[in-house]
Amino acid sequence: MQELNYRENSQFLNHKDEVISFKCELQENLQKAMKEFVEEHPNWDQYRILQAAIAGFLMQKGFQNRDLTRLYIGNMFSMNFKD
Repeated sequence: MQELNYRENSQFLNHKDEVISFKCELQENLQKAMKEFVEEHPNWDQYRILQAAIAGFLMQKGFQNRDLTRLYIGNMFSMNFKD
């Protein structure tokens, strides 16, 4: 398994969250659709899309966690929740 690349992002560290960066390969059609979406919706970026998608998937599969719910809702509706 490929080693994960840990990187800090100041935008998220202000919220005292732990951020882990990783690389993944996307199918060309998915990458193209994501690029078109970001071009049409400038308040979204690839990181926000992936975070919302992963959080939404986990919630649909029954994983219940308050922080995960906050992340999902925050990404979907551009909201920042404070503890």
